Amino acid sequence: MSTKIGFRRRLIVAILLCVAVGGAVVRHYAAPGSTTRDIATLLMVLWVPIIGNVIAWLIGKWPRRAPAAAPPGFDALGAFTPGALAEITFRKPALPSQDTPIAPGEYRCALVLDKEGFSARWMVPAGDALERGKPAALEVEFLSPAVALPRFQPGTTFRVLIGDSFVADGRILQLRPALS
Repeated sequence: MSTKIGFRRRLIVAILLCVAVGGAVVRHYAAPGSTTRDIATLLMVLWVPIIGNVIAWLIGKWPRRAPAAAPPGFDALGAFTPGALAEITFRKPALPSQDTPIAPGEYRCALVLDKEGFSARWMVPAGDALERGKPAALEVEFLSPAVALPRFQPGTTFRVLIGDSFVADGRILQLRPALS
């Protein structure tokens, strides 16, 4: 550090180190139980707060690894490529005022089998809206189809998790062939 603050910190560390060393010398020659020995002990203790600063400085100098890259998401996949056709029935909400149709667009979720969740997305086609409580056939794309598709065979039932709530129940109707 070549800043004023860095210079001041180094100066304070040097002064406190000198005071602590001086306290150690005085304590060594003072009579046991004397006030001079007690004051010298206190001067030695002034070095204790500096130890934390020295350790923090050393940790700051320690080479760090680059942060781990975030796992790839749907944004990296690009266009929607369905892996399965599923019948999904959205649950009715507890409040009647929230019982609105599901608008067109892309929705991301986790499809849950027992205690395993698989990242997926599905689309409501433009000009369409899904009513809650009625089954709808939707195409589903898995983030990792190689992992998920063996578990989601036709007839498999699952739950749809968005955030921390299960919002729908579903069943796989058929698998879509992979595009080569």
